[in-house]
Amino acid sequence: MEIDRILTVVTESAPAGMDVFLVGGGIRDRLMGRDVHDLDFILRGNTYSLARRVADRLEGGLFVLDRERGTTRVVLRDEDGRRLTLDFAEIRFATLEEDLASRDFTVNAMAVALREPERIIDPCAGATDLREKRLRACRSTSVLDDPVRALRAVRLAVSLGFHIERETLGQVREATRRLSRISAERIRDEWVRIVEGRQTSLVVRLMEHTGLLGVLFPELQALRGVQQPPPHIWDVWEHTLACVDRLESLLEVLAGDFREDSAQGLTLASAVLWLGRYRQNLKEHLNDPLPNDRRVTGLLKMAALFHDTGKPLTAAMDGDGRLRFLGHELQSTAIGEKRARALVFSNQEVERLSVILREHMRVHWLANTGESPTRRAIYRFFRDTGPAGVDVCLLSLADLWAVYGHTLPQERWLAELRTCRALMEARWEKNDEVVSPPRLVTGRDLIEVFRLAPGRVVGNLLETIREAQAAGQVTTREEALELAQSVLLQQKGGENDSTQGGSTVC
Repeated sequence: MEIDRILTVVTESAPAGMDVFLVGGGIRDRLMGRDVHDLDFILRGNTYSLARRVADRLEGGLFVLDRERGTTRVVLRDEDGRRLTLDFAEIRFATLEEDLASRDFTVNAMAVALREPERIIDPCAGATDLREKRLRACRSTSVLDDPVRALRAVRLAVSLGFHIERETLGQVREATRRLSRISAERIRDEWVRIVEGRQTSLVVRLMEHTGLLGVLFPELQALRGVQQPPPHIWDVWEHTLACVDRLESLLEVLAGDFREDSAQGLTLASAVLWLGRYRQNLKEHLNDPLPNDRRVTGLLKMAALFHDTGKPLTAAMDGDGRLRFLGHELQSTAIGEKRARALVFSNQEVERLSVILREHMRVHWLANTGESPTRRAIYRFFRDTGPAGVDVCLLSLADLWAVYGHTLPQERWLAELRTCRALMEARWEKNDEVVSPPRLVTGRDLIEVFRLAPGRVVGNLLETIREAQAAGQVTTREEALELAQSVLLQQKGGENDSTQGGSTVC
């Protein structure tokens, strides 16, 4: 959506005599020639009334964020589902300059009156810092007064390619000790901006350098120095950050806007060759909004960061003297779920993250068979992963690539791609046949035909029938009932055998 048109609509929607100012990151990003995703406006007057008129003209959603402080949001979406937010807030101080000086960093403390767009109001010399690629706090206590700004500082430094000014860096380090005063929701929201953005691994490295990581995510800090046997070429810490980097690269070439030069290198080129046909499906999948309009991409990158957090707890030597991490995916799931709940993610997000972490080895196991997964295996995969199945595929590819790095064997990579292709094909081209076949019989049918009591037996029969449908072995109601009868007879025969006094060695 064109930013100039939006600014024109806001200007035209404001009553005569109302001064509306564009402030913050929108100005910064326009001056830098970057894509703008958020526009912040401040004014004296009724923010809700103005926001409502803007929302009506632009056909956007309208939300009251803080009625007491007069903060209202308009959410717009383009044809690809990408979001642009417009926030309208009241000027909080006696003068505009005081309001700007109360903000976090100088590059975010510039304003433009919409009716005087050629004049930048810049009381903190943010334009100079912008030219010199410097992130500087507006005041000597800006970060200390609101410690969540420490997390924002490392995010902005990486995303803008700026260095953090020395005194501001000192504030960031000191503010880490004050983060316990900040609500989990505010920390979560800043963290989501990190994992939904680019170069997440660099932000995490900077968090580690400033002390933020040890305070907020000690389970990630604990990955440092945990060694792994070949074919791993990095320890768990470096592998994890490499996994995040590889995931970003894969998402760019598989779900981003197509560019011929984006898939340079054999690894990415082969990924596009095998999975490029699902670009639009992947785009829609990743843009499918989660609660509070958070994105699947962020949750997926959070899974990449946490997928091996269970390894320090499960490291042990096997009988051959080889270091193993048996069951690490279950420990990682527990750790990731605990952290997500502490950050007050929704139940839906926590469950999806848990599924990705628990099943993140599943595609590797399927690919290691050397054969394409059977229809029954594909059905079971999506039965166990649900909407997160595609997420598991994407993480698995990034994980495998980050195991080997530049030593990745092409045959191993192609086996993983073939498996992911089979899973995505089933999900998006054969969903009704393999992933979610229509019910041929109901539980009531089974109860009435075979005179069963409601309970686990009926549920197990229904699942057996659906598996057989997915495998192509059952296609009609009659065949479904025949299968159910066969299973019941086998179970009855097994019960009779168990009364004969024999024993079985397992």
